Amino acid sequence: MRRGTRPCGYIASGDWPFAKMKAHRGAEVAQAVARALAQAMEGQGLSANALAKRSGVNRQVVTNVLNGTVWPDLLTVVDLEVALGVPLWPDHLQWTSEELPAPRPESQA
Repeated sequence: MRRGTRPCGYIASGDWPFAKMKAHRGAEVAQAVARALAQAMEGQGLSANALAKRSGVNRQVVTNVLNGTVWPDLLTVVDLEVALGVPLWPDHLQWTSEELPAPRPESQA
């Protein structure tokens, strides 16, 4: 099941969102979004409630993205980026081979 596991379920060691991850591209992107979101909120002094009001994204969704318990959808990421004025989506295509896990076998795609 591709989405049966939450992004934080791919932690190899450490704590979300700064953990070392198992080889799963989607989970690593979700982790990068959560990291960027947490850093932007901290930098702007915003709580989940304040960001929810500013962005129109439900507060629980903001919290779930921060905690890695949901796969953030594109509309959520865009609404949060606009509200924060910063990009959250990582430039993951530019990650080096050491930063990006190996592709999964076709049978698992």
